[in-house]
Amino acid sequence: MKVTVLLGGDSPERDVSLASGRGIVQALRGRGHEALPLDPALPLERQIEPDHVHIAERPPGTLDPLPPEKALDWLRSPLLLDADVVFVGLHGGAGENGTVQALLEAAGVAYTGTGVLGSALAMNKDRSKAIFRIEGVQTAEHLILRRGDPPGDVRRLVEERLGFPVVVKPNNQGSSVGFSFVEEPSELGDALEKAVSFRCDVIVERFVAGREITVSILGGEALPLVEIIPEGGFYDYKRKYTKGTSRYVAPAELDEDVTRRFQEQAVLAYDALCCRDYARVDFRMSDEGEPYCLEVNTLPGMTELSLVPMAAMASGVSFDELVERICMMAIERAGKGCAG
Repeated sequence: MKVTVLLGGDSPERDVSLASGRGIVQALRGRGHEALPLDPALPLERQIEPDHVHIAERPPGTLDPLPPEKALDWLRSPLLLDADVVFVGLHGGAGENGTVQALLEAAGVAYTGTGVLGSALAMNKDRSKAIFRIEGVQTAEHLILRRGDPPGDVRRLVEERLGFPVVVKPNNQGSSVGFSFVEEPSELGDALEKAVSFRCDVIVERFVAGREITVSILGGEALPLVEIIPEGGFYDYKRKYTKGTSRYVAPAELDEDVTRRFQEQAVLAYDALCCRDYARVDFRMSDEGEPYCLEVNTLPGMTELSLVPMAAMASGVSFDELVERICMMAIERAGKGCAG
């Protein structure tokens, strides 16, 4: 196959995407395919192969946007148009909310992962949770707060409808960007200010005490569960991408009935949001063993610490094979042959 890997981008998850994209390129080359990186946030004349990528403890600032006359040059590049398939290795922002997917659709390019509608739905946590409730996916109560809502009204609403503790996060970011755990009403203001700084609405969710469980989906089938055990805190951006700050159990040590319940809920959430190819569904498990779905990640990480590769490995699928399978799903969906 000739595969172009979209990576980098201009979202706060740029570093994670560069690391994912580098891993994807190396995996495909290891399987004998021609794989080339393409960063839509950089001019074509400044494209580089990502070498070692360091993911900082905090998300980086966004890049300055390209001038309008250059913003879509990547979409006209032979790197993209001559590929058998484009592997979308972007995370967050326009790369994950359906915008890039719509551009690829318009260009007639075969690409991996969830399409326009599913990407847009999954990136909007408020709309995702509304659909979950309709489709029978258990999820914690929440409020959606609009920018400019009076702080006093917000605090009253949270106290009346959710109580404390709560989780506060931007409505359309991933990788725990802008995440805060709020135990007391006095902490709410700072948490809201942090989330609003990402220029979007804010979701406030009832905190579910218990264990952190994630279910990866490949081709519509649930893989083994992974339990995440962060060391000394919450599974935030730092603990997701810094070695030694979290432990993982794959497969998670749960009985068969509980495991089956999580997998069923994960596939239900995946289908409800019109996902395809692969995704990761994140849960909190209450002390009573109940699954509460947090969100569906349509472009989950593909770094050495990432959970989808970990779940695939637990089912006997190597990282290189996983990446190749995802590419083949996109090619088969598009009805395309491939070079060679």
